[in-house]
Order: sequence, then structure tokens, then C-alpha cells
Amino acid sequence: MLRGLQRLGVSRSASPGKYFPQYKRYASAGLPEFTKDRYSHVKRGNFATLDQNHLNFFRDLLGENRVLTDPSDCQAHNVDWIRNVRGYSQCVLKPRTTKEVSQILAFCNSRRLAVCPQGGNTGLVGGSVPVFDEVVLHTALMNKIISIDNVLGVLVCEAGCVLENLENYLADNGLMMPLDLGAKGSCHIGGNVSTNAGGLRLLRYGNLHGSVLGLEAVKADGEVLDLLSTLKKDNTGFHLKHLFIGSEGTLGVVTKVAIQCPPKPRAVNVSFLGLESFEKVLETFQLAKRELGEILSSFELIDALSLDVVTGYHGMKSPLDDYPFYVLVETQGSNEVHDEGKMSKFLEKALESGVVKDGTVTNEDSKMKAIWALRERITDGLLLDGYVFKYDLSLPIKEFYGIVTEFRNRIGKDAVRICGYGHVGDGNIHLNISV
Repeated sequence: MLRGLQRLGVSRSASPGKYFPQYKRYASAGLPEFTKDRYSHVKRGNFATLDQNHLNFFRDLLGENRVLTDPSDCQAHNVDWIRNVRGYSQCVLKPRTTKEVSQILAFCNSRRLAVCPQGGNTGLVGGSVPVFDEVVLHTALMNKIISIDNVLGVLVCEAGCVLENLENYLADNGLMMPLDLGAKGSCHIGGNVSTNAGGLRLLRYGNLHGSVLGLEAVKADGEVLDLLSTLKKDNTGFHLKHLFIGSEGTLGVVTKVAIQCPPKPRAVNVSFLGLESFEKVLETFQLAKRELGEILSSFELIDALSLDVVTGYHGMKSPLDDYPFYVLVETQGSNEVHDEGKMSKFLEKALESGVVKDGTVTNEDSKMKAIWALRERITDGLLLDGYVFKYDLSLPIKEFYGIVTEFRNRIGKDAVRICGYGHVGDGNIHLNISV
């Protein structure tokens, strides 16, 4: 059995200055400028301006406590998580039910008031905050778990449920959510569905078009669409739910979700590997698919400059020596002995062939979390560099890392940092350019 952090090589904190000595650290703070000023070519639509009559309607419907108008209360809903863009909404509404969402949207539609749906506000592209003075419709109070079918593994819940809370609830029932994100402690399932979030284990469990069995949504005119099927197979006509998955609030507001949840794994293993080139990363991925097969759940790439973010800013320690590339491999299965055997065989072949230079493996919960933190804390650490241009790209696997190299060649020392990390298993790389 794997006990502790079983070493396969040497250990010390990584320092990519060895590879990229020109990069230095910068930091920034404070509120971003208004989006309307930064992007002055973007013009406000022909919408009405909020007045006292509108506020009176909202307060009659929701009560004083669920209508926020104080600038200090509204500010958190006007600024995105990475503090990159800022709207100037003067009203945040907090409905508790689908009926209230319907009444709000019907009223705003008839009065030509623009609305910005908002969940956990963890997005990195500014889509969850107003551009101008839109009314913010915040789903945080729509956080009830409606039902769970332990036989079929189907969860039905409201859109404002926090992903991590759902994960904890399901764990008590022997199940798990089919997606996992670094922002799971804050993001809402309604926002996950509306953005078709992929996450860290798409390689194993697929995207939300396959996991979401049904949903309920409210159109801009207040009409409620009941698409809340819980059937695994439903061949009756058009599957309108797929239009809302990834629609980002443009077609309506998702208010309830029915999602297929796989059994919670009884055996989990995590390895962290050091490699000399991206070509070796691809070879390791091929080997992992062959040797680990059905239990392979994650295959994450971290380049040296991305790891430097967490070791430098967060003071975290890498269990490996310095390498240009690192890979996090996770397996999830039902048989501890079987899964450990497959992982051990995979690592033996990777090391003996020279594809992997060094590595560590564990199945202890606290140490697996420590390794995952090296991957999950990169995003917030990058904010300490200064202004960051962030790109979330899906590319053919052979060109996965080439875009990082291309930007380094073109931009060079004009950037503070150019780094890449992401999901090799589904071809999704997070390119970050700090200036």
C-alpha cells in the first residue's frame, strides 16, 4: 500500500528562474477602472434607467433586505473576481424562488431594464458583472437541494447551490459531482451549467452536456421553461436543455438543475511528475491512457513558470526538483489494490524509459490535497504579478503548448511572465500573460 508521500526521486522547492531568468515579480491592487471607460467603443444599449418606481416594485416583491442599493453593498457585485472589469449597477436583487425570478424578468422586460444574471462571480472573463448599470440578479439564495435518487445517482437542486457544498452533500450519500473546479468553494452550479464548465476531471466524466439530465430556466420575458427531466435516456423531441448549457445567461436564467452523479471512488491516487520537454508530456499521456485506462481521471500540465507562482507567492513547496514541465496524474476507482498496482506499473515504465525524470505518488488525503493545491492556486497567485491577460483555449493536443512558446518568442521581455497550464486530457490550456 502507498503510505505517505512515496518518493521516486529527489526533492526541493522549484525555481524556474533557472529556465527564465528575465522574469520578475510585480503586484497591483485597487479597483479597476469602469468597463465603460476602458472600452469606450462599447456603447450602452437603448435601455431604461433605474428609477424609484422600479425600486418600489422590487422591494414590494422581495422585501428591503433582498434589494441592495447601497454602493458599498453593490460594489462586490460590480467587480469581477480578478478585479479586471467594473460595472456601476445601483441595484442587486436576491430572489429565493423561480417565481420571483420570473416576476423580476417579466417586469424588467416590460420596462426595458437590462439585467445581468450572477452566481458565485468566479468567472475570469468579466461575464458575470455588469458592463454598465444593469440590474444584477444574484442567485445565492436559491440554494436548496430538492432531491437525490441514490439508486440512479441523480441530484436535483437550485442554481445557487455552491459546487463544494453539493460535493460534500453527495459524499454522505456515496456519490460525487461529475465536475471539479478550483473555484468550487464559491462557484454556483447554475453558473457552471450556464458556462458549460469543464474542470479538472472532464477527461474521466465528460462535459456537462452529458451530465446534465434536465434544467429549469426563465426566459427574458418571464416565461418558465420546465426542462427538468431526470431520465438518463430521453428521445422525445428537441433537447432544449443543450441550448442553455453554455449560453451564459443570454437565453434565460437557469434556476434548477438535474445532474447525473457518479459513485464516489473508494480508491484515489495522485502522482506528481517532472519532465524535460512537452514532447515527453505527450508520451507520458499516451502511456497513462494505456496503463491506467478506465481509472485515469485527471492529467494536468503545469509549466515551470506556473509552478513558480505558487512556490513564490504562496510559499508552497514542490516535492520535486526543477523541471521545465510538471504533470499531475490522478486515478479514481473502486479497488485500492488494483488501482495502486496499475499506478505503480505506469510509474515504473515512465521512469525506466526515461520519459519521466522524477516523481512522487500518494493516496493520503492531506498529501493529495497538497499536490492538487500546486495546480489549483495558480490562478489567484497570478494576480500578484500585475495585470494579466488570460486566455482559455482548446487546441489540438500536439499544438497544446506551442502557443505559449510562440507568445514568448513574440513578446519576450515586454512581459512579466508568460506561462501555461491546463487539462492535457481535453486539450484545454490556460495561457496567461502578465504585464
